[in-house]
Amino acid sequence: MFYREAGQFKTNYAKDQGIFPILQDRIWIYFVLVVAFVIIPVFGTDYFLGSIMLPFLVLSLAAIGLNILTGYAGQLSLGTGGFMACGAFAAYKLSTGFPDMNIIIVFLLSGGITAFVGVMFGIPSLRIKGFYLAVATLAAQFFLLWLFNRVPWFTNYSDSGVISAPPRAIFGDFFITGPDATHLSKYLFVVTFVILFALAAKNITRSGTGRNWMAIRDMDIAAEIIGIRAMQTKLSAFAVSSFYCGVAGALWAFLYSGSVEPLSFDVNRSFQILFMIIIGGLGSIMGSFLGAAFIMVLPILISSLPGMLGLSIPVDVISHVEFMIMGALIIFFLIVEPHGLARLWTVAKEKLRLWPFPH
Repeated sequence: MFYREAGQFKTNYAKDQGIFPILQDRIWIYFVLVVAFVIIPVFGTDYFLGSIMLPFLVLSLAAIGLNILTGYAGQLSLGTGGFMACGAFAAYKLSTGFPDMNIIIVFLLSGGITAFVGVMFGIPSLRIKGFYLAVATLAAQFFLLWLFNRVPWFTNYSDSGVISAPPRAIFGDFFITGPDATHLSKYLFVVTFVILFALAAKNITRSGTGRNWMAIRDMDIAAEIIGIRAMQTKLSAFAVSSFYCGVAGALWAFLYSGSVEPLSFDVNRSFQILFMIIIGGLGSIMGSFLGAAFIMVLPILISSLPGMLGLSIPVDVISHVEFMIMGALIIFFLIVEPHGLARLWTVAKEKLRLWPFPH
């Protein structure tokens, strides 16, 4: 009744193969866009825009990148934080070396540089997989952070090693970095960037390249038998994934934290993004957003709940409880629903298609 395809006729293949072929899906997307570009900018406070929405959007973009590699291509990676750091430092070197370059081009080029680095570290995936590949990417994580810490060229020979993102404007006085940038301008830039990249990722996964990724993920030997080149397919997954993570790292350093430092992209960041796609759903673009929202909202709820109940609990205890709950939820999702929140959303839509009749 609420989610029926009856009466929605497609007159050509383009409409039938559209990203959102059902009217209800298009209405839902339009509603989300109105909320993102109208309601949140009008009613959102600086704290909400800068401390909640910005990290949520940037981490969602990084989760999409990891989901492409792990969820769609089946290549487990624990080096997401290192690739984000690569994108952040590449953007810093480009913006300081070419001060007249548009910041959008800087972000895209930083993603391209990270994609090249990702391909280099993805070469071992041609011979190893599973747990051994995870260890190899974890080694990439530690190596990249060590490199950025030990080589002063990346920080322009700064004594402290912590560098600030230079102020940049998209056009005119519309600054998105630096002291003149407002939380609203940062949010509008990031939400536009993330939505465009999410649509691009959705189209890539529905293309021949995406189908090759999923074939390699499901059974690599059978995929090679039918003519899919494993080397090209795996390296393309590493390249696209690293590109997304590199852009996310540049956005994090320039628009959220305002500083480019390796500590922001340590191994905990890699595990955090991995937890996002596990909880949100492997092999789902929407799952990347759902997982990022869950990871961002849960700590806020846990820290606010004792005060709402009138309880006085030390901050360190709340922090430990947060880790315990997060670990329990990850185990729960791995056992009960391995496909995460995205699968629950799919099941709910299927039930709405048949309501009020039994499923």
